[in-house]
Amino acid sequence: MSCGIKKPNKWLRIIIGVAIILVGLYFDSYFALLGLIPIGFAITGYCPLCAIRVSNKDN
Repeated sequence: MSCGIKKPNKWLRIIIGVAIILVGLYFDSYFALLGLIPIGFAITGYCPLCAIRVSNKDN
């Protein structure tokens, strides 16, 4: 079963991802690369953790 991310959740993930990137750049750290994960999930519209949560509700 596929799990899509709804529009408000996409914007929230993008904002969080950009915030993580900015904090990582401020401290000159590789931590900024972690911000690409929520942005990638928002762009693709798929989140594996959401899919796990949905599959557990089916049982």
